[in-house]
Amino acid sequence: NKGNFMESRKDRFTRLASRRTNDIIERIRILGNCSNKSTYEYTEEEVNKIFRAIDRELKVSKAKFSPSKKKFTL
Repeated sequence: NKGNFMESRKDRFTRLASRRTNDIIERIRILGNCSNKSTYEYTEEEVNKIFRAIDRELKVSKAKFSPSKKKFTL
């Protein structure tokens, strides 16, 4: 940040995590726009592949926050 102000680790986490969370939620909403069958053509398997990939990455990221920091295995 600007000036001589030292941002605490907590404040930095809060600022970055909030922004990144909002960015992810917005991108998921935008992805949902692809569901319009009058504009796009897709199969159920293609949709399942998208959400399996998202679910997998979400689990990996969530595991990094667990107290034991267990590695998530695919």
